[in-house]
Amino acid sequence: MYLVSACLIGCEVTWQGGANAREVFAELVRAHRAIPVCPEQLGGLPTPRPPAEIVGGTGEDVVDGRARVMTADGRDVTENFLRGAGEVLRLAELVRPDLVILKERSPSCGVREIYDGTFTRTLRAGCGVTTALLRRCGWQVISDEEYLRGRAQTTSSDT
Repeated sequence: MYLVSACLIGCEVTWQGGANAREVFAELVRAHRAIPVCPEQLGGLPTPRPPAEIVGGTGEDVVDGRARVMTADGRDVTENFLRGAGEVLRLAELVRPDLVILKERSPSCGVREIYDGTFTRTLRAGCGVTTALLRRCGWQVISDEEYLRGRAQTTSSDT
């Protein structure tokens, strides 16, 4: 069983109101092997919504109270991001997934990279708020890109 970012299965939950659909993730849900989650919606944010980035650090820093999540128009949405991360953690504790697969570069779900808080599309190393909280509580989290790379390697080695 997996938890997977809802945008990856085609749910239109991104900040722009779109999706990042990949058929492989939708198939996991259809096969009853994954449950979709959107931390930003679970945290009470609307769709669409202003873009948000972590300012002053990474998701780890947000969880520790050393950084904030801000929208491009200057609104502090840190509490929404923390609430959403907590709700995903609650689901993980109930479902006990083998793996959590989240959307890379998101301020909630980023696993290895996030935007740097300048709203200039500049990336930095680090994870999002939900990834930070889940990892801190012992859950294995990988990005959609890591999952797809691993699947491609498995497929190519099978042939």
